[in-house]
Amino acid sequence: MADTGRYKDVTFWVLLLLIFGLLPLVKTSSYQLMLANHILIWGMFALAFNMLFGVTGMLSFGQALYYGLGAYSVGMMVKYLGQSWFLPGIGLGLLLAALLSVLVGLLIIRVSGVFFTVLTLAFGQLAWQITFRWYHFTGGDDGIQGIIPPGILSDRTVYYYFTFAAVVMSIWFMRRLARSPLGLTLRCIRQNPERVHFLGRSVRLNQLGIYMISSVLSALAGSLMAGVDYSIHTNMLYWTTSGEVILMSVLGGIGQSFGPFIGAAVIIIIEDVVGARTEYWSLIIGIIMMIMVILFPRGLVGEFRALRTRLRSLTVQKRG
Repeated sequence: MADTGRYKDVTFWVLLLLIFGLLPLVKTSSYQLMLANHILIWGMFALAFNMLFGVTGMLSFGQALYYGLGAYSVGMMVKYLGQSWFLPGIGLGLLLAALLSVLVGLLIIRVSGVFFTVLTLAFGQLAWQITFRWYHFTGGDDGIQGIIPPGILSDRTVYYYFTFAAVVMSIWFMRRLARSPLGLTLRCIRQNPERVHFLGRSVRLNQLGIYMISSVLSALAGSLMAGVDYSIHTNMLYWTTSGEVILMSVLGGIGQSFGPFIGAAVIIIIEDVVGARTEYWSLIIGIIMMIMVILFPRGLVGEFRALRTRLRSLTVQKRG
């Protein structure tokens, strides 16, 4: 089993490095590069959410709060202090996300289930409302434009590799974390928090820790996206952004190692293909997503693994 898991990891990393690493060399347009950047960033965002829900079972409907916080930290630093403050803006976003997630986490980890979900949604919507109404400072529903990375990062290809490196390191960190003693404790908390408490482990402290880590990585995704689109907007904080990343995780496979990343890639590609061909793209995408979730209840990765297991069983039976 260990060899199988290691083989799957190696396969994913090889494909990730080959496909996304070589893309700038074979692309035929700058739009393809931007689309790949979106897949990388949304994939990281989905994996960060999966660390929270797929591993620990904490369903947050407010991760857009931190995604938007990272984006607005970069955007407002560039707007008010200048282009050279782009990278410090990323650092500030991560710091603010860590501090805010601890403050919010101390309030919401006291409850569980639907109450936890509703509270995360409430805090996310509060942040969106403040950003939307504080027009003279945040730009309101106009957002902020002209967020161009400084120096060599202003080159699309260089910034793509900058994003690629950040995403690869983040995924590597999440994989190591999932296999660490903390990851094991978090999985135990999802299955039986009372037993974890009886073993002398702090359930709330571990939940707070993973909530903070997921939030910081979500903020990193938002800050990187600001440099891809050269702009930010209030929808980055809206509940639909949280819903989209949940859908990506469900489609790819909740709890699957790289399922959410696959789900993010599939949804973004479908949105791009459908959106370019019809004005009713939102309706069609909704129908496609509904059908896919119904047909693949375990997610794309989960169903693929189940199918492979059944085929192996049939092969063994035939040989027997």
